[in-house]
Amino acid sequence: MVEQVRNKQVVLKDYVNGFPKESDMLLDTSSTISLSLPEASNGLLVKNLYLSCDPYMRIRMSNIQGSYTESFTPGSVL
Repeated sequence: MVEQVRNKQVVLKDYVNGFPKESDMLLDTSSTISLSLPEASNGLLVKNLYLSCDPYMRIRMSNIQGSYTESFTPGSVL
């Protein structure tokens, strides 16, 4: 049996200047996902308890041109 659960997603509201704040992000709880693994799989499902914004994510939350990696797009899931 496949269980449907509510999926919480942290969405970037807009590009960040300086240190990210809680107000720079939005918690979206409108989507659901199916908790299932392929038959005969040795995999397991895990649940994230928190999101940590490390320095790498901070760079990607800014609108920096010419960086070695692309910036996150406002409105996208972190």
